[in-house]
Amino acid sequence: MTKHIGANIKLFREKSGISQAEIARYCGIQRELLSYYENGQREVSLLHLEKMAEFLNIRLEVFLEEDPKEIKPELELTFRANELTTTDFASIAYFKKIVLNYLKMKKIEANGIQA
Repeated sequence: MTKHIGANIKLFREKSGISQAEIARYCGIQRELLSYYENGQREVSLLHLEKMAEFLNIRLEVFLEEDPKEIKPELELTFRANELTTTDFASIAYFKKIVLNYLKMKKIEANGIQA
């Protein structure tokens, strides 16, 4: 399982035009550790997978997919984003968090639940 997760991380990172150093910095890890993840030599923590998915603006479960055909739609969207800078990716990840929190609050409000 570790091998295909690592291969998917590398695939999306490369399609996005992001270096190992850039994504490692965003995740708060050493570049070497990311290399171990990508090569299937270390098991990736859930926290690091979440950070990578957030940064690359993809769903977390895409990293777990074993069949390359199943990740093709996500990969095509990533390919279109290859001209974005590291700052752009970080801004998108931050904005996505805000939107998701807003949607959760709207759902709570619609259901009449007090926070």
